[in-house]
Amino acid sequence: MTFSQPQLIRMALRRISAAVVVLSVLLFLPAGTLDYWQAWAYFVTLFVPLTFVFFYLIRHDPELLERRMRMKEKEPTQSLIIKLGSLCYVLIFLLPGLDRRFGLSEVPATFSVLADVCVLLGYALFIRVLRVNSFASRIIEVEQEQRVITTGPYARVRHPMYSAVLLMFLATPIALGSWWALLPALLLVIVIVVRLLDEERVLVKELKGYREYMQATRYRLLPFVW
Repeated sequence: MTFSQPQLIRMALRRISAAVVVLSVLLFLPAGTLDYWQAWAYFVTLFVPLTFVFFYLIRHDPELLERRMRMKEKEPTQSLIIKLGSLCYVLIFLLPGLDRRFGLSEVPATFSVLADVCVLLGYALFIRVLRVNSFASRIIEVEQEQRVITTGPYARVRHPMYSAVLLMFLATPIALGSWWALLPALLLVIVIVVRLLDEERVLVKELKGYREYMQATRYRLLPFVW
């Protein structure tokens, strides 16, 4: 591990604090009010599980937490994809606040609550992926001791982490009470598909046994679909 545990804890806490500040600005500033219950519910849905994941990784798998802290992509193609993805994320969170201010969408409260449940389900899958794959880095890289994971959700689809992310972010606009924010969320699907296809190119080339795994596990994101 490159960082000591105290350094890793400080780094992770800075990232979490920055995420809270940025998300607050993106949601409440465009809305022009703090009277936005969907945003508050989403905060709880997002950051309470994140806190538990943080403490779990610090105690049980600090090496994985360090991998999740890495941000700089080594592949030039992936750097461009990450920038496009970041734009989608910003719009997914920015548009609901504007929608709230100008009343452009009428999303029933029940739909927003159910969407929060979907976000939690996505988070549960995300956590499951972290538990079975300690090499689940934020960036695309193959480490010397890395091996192909074929258990847990990886027995169903080749990229369950992306499946979890898509479930969370397709549900996010509805959780925040906005139909319009579904547009960048759908664009994010395209970005993630392009990213995982390029990732598979790297894994086939650099990770021993990955080609055989692709042949044994047909579906990439959704069982029986694709």
